[in-house]
Amino acid sequence: MIVNSARTTHVLNRLSFGPRPGDRQQVERTGVDAYIQAQLDPANLPEPTALSARLEEFSNLKLSAVELFERHTAPKTESSEARKNARLQRVHVLQEAEQARLLRALDSPRQLQEVMVDFWFNHFNVFAGKGLTMLWTGAYEQTAIRPHALGKFRDLLGATAKHPAMSFYLDNWRNTDPNSPGAQGRFKGLNENYARELMELHTLGVDGGYTQADVENLARILTGWSLVRHQQPSSDENGPDESGFVFARARHAPGDKVLLGETIPGGGIDEGETALDLLAQHSATARHIGYKLAQYFVADTPPEGLINQLADRFSATDGDIRAVLEALFESDEFWQQAHYQRKFKTPYQYLLSMARAVGLTDLSEERLKRLKGAMNHLGMPLYRCRTPDGYAQVEAAWLSPDAMVRRVSFAIATVNQHKAAKPEAEALLETLGEQFSAETLAAIEEAPRSLRPALILGSPEMMYR
Repeated sequence: MIVNSARTTHVLNRLSFGPRPGDRQQVERTGVDAYIQAQLDPANLPEPTALSARLEEFSNLKLSAVELFERHTAPKTESSEARKNARLQRVHVLQEAEQARLLRALDSPRQLQEVMVDFWFNHFNVFAGKGLTMLWTGAYEQTAIRPHALGKFRDLLGATAKHPAMSFYLDNWRNTDPNSPGAQGRFKGLNENYARELMELHTLGVDGGYTQADVENLARILTGWSLVRHQQPSSDENGPDESGFVFARARHAPGDKVLLGETIPGGGIDEGETALDLLAQHSATARHIGYKLAQYFVADTPPEGLINQLADRFSATDGDIRAVLEALFESDEFWQQAHYQRKFKTPYQYLLSMARAVGLTDLSEERLKRLKGAMNHLGMPLYRCRTPDGYAQVEAAWLSPDAMVRRVSFAIATVNQHKAAKPEAEALLETLGEQFSAETLAAIEEAPRSLRPALILGSPEMMYR
């Protein structure tokens, strides 16, 4: 088992994006268990005034999906100049979302919440480069992901299912019963994209026991689940609500459907809610979510016993994410020495951990742009994963000689570009704690003092959490 001060290192590396100066001392004063409990209850951790002030500057984060649509899109009847300006505004909206995400990840004391926002966004991934998804990505994170990151899985599932960012990205907004009165123009037939990913990625998992018939029936259940658009037809019902969701009854497939062996009575929008209830409560979903959480927090190939334990807790608590995480952090598997410093950091995690280690949290807009550019260069651009399965969270996806060279280059650049922070080797080692081998410590000691901080940030141990 992980013991003594290594427990502090472990919990800071797994429940946060890495320690900042002073974090180790604070955790050692209050205790590891108290730190975990505080992170599981983020509402009791006040945000720094400076961070709140920075976030207040991003006016678009305060707008609903409908307000964003109304302010930053132009119908085809508008001039080309108006449509061009709308496109430029959508880029600005996304830039605000990117800066807000990075500022929170770097400076918020609610680190587990930020980790889980990243986890769930990746789980329910949308690609900001696809059309109107760019406009809604920030609102999607702000209203569909963030409020439910430590809440009930069913609430999270429903919020993502109805948000226009997801609907547009996976094309469900066009999903139409071909025999319905609303089947016209671009709304002519079934679109199975979202129904398939809803089961394969979001809930049951690829081996969750569903069939192609289930995919088709779920697509029929979700016909008419659409989004706000210009010249909204009068036949659209239940929307647009604040999230941008619209139910277009005229495009919905009537009648009963069978999903996973269960008959879902015809009932319009209620069919979709019943289907989401069924998927959220399914044992395969409990196992799939348990596996992904264990893989993220413990090991690339997580222990079978831990997966079962988390799945049981998920089912017993009706998908209470906080309760599942509490069980994970209390498990023997989480604290096994074999898993200490064995999770390879994604580019996102690595770059954030470097910035936090040297105390670079209150970043200017220009520095945030450089950080975002580094993520692009390392192959993990923020909000830009094209595929619905999100970015891989395992070592094999990110470890290569070229990637290591690039990471070391960014370690050197971090020290050189931010000399005002004056990171000292001794201070860095105190911040990062017991994770460096004797060989690495000897190499650092033998190097000129000016090179030691870069050696620490670019060390093999810094690549792991």
